[in-house]
Amino acid sequence: MFAGEYKALKKQSWSDGDFRIVPIRYEDRLQIMRWRNEQMYHLRQDKLLTEENQERYFKEVVSGLFAQEKPGQILFSYLKGDTCIGYGGLVHINWNDKHAEISFIMDTALEAGEFHEHWVRYLSLIEQTAFGELGFRKIFTYAYDIRPHLYKALEASGFLKEAVLKEHCFFDGSFVDVIIHSKIAHS
Repeated sequence: MFAGEYKALKKQSWSDGDFRIVPIRYEDRLQIMRWRNEQMYHLRQDKLLTEENQERYFKEVVSGLFAQEKPGQILFSYLKGDTCIGYGGLVHINWNDKHAEISFIMDTALEAGEFHEHWVRYLSLIEQTAFGELGFRKIFTYAYDIRPHLYKALEASGFLKEAVLKEHCFFDGSFVDVIIHSKIAHS
């Protein structure tokens, strides 16, 4: 079912010490589902995922991404050693304009003490993929204005606040801003 390699990428893995990103692994699907359900508050997900939903998504959507020359998303398992501790990728890819949104969530248990460390490391790895491998011009994040610690990690990684979409999303009974941070490849 899973090819394990993206046709769109020559290189399949990027590492930083014990940490690396690899094409999303089928074996990580239930952990990913659990983290997404635990962290729905900051995701564009409006209902709890079930094992059946996750299985169908991996079989019908994710498995097909590997063979595409220009998939709409390229997803990775984020590993420490061989253990998945997060996942994300490049999503909403625009191949013509050479840009993509960054997606990333980590094991919920790591959020309190290791959030900044993992976000900075992950951003470095995904930049190598987007800019070095794919030749993209720009990568960006789209985040509800409810996690100020995220912006510190983005800015420490050289991302600039590009836009604020005022009262853009309904969250927990009120409208909240969406903040977009971006980074442009060095010419």
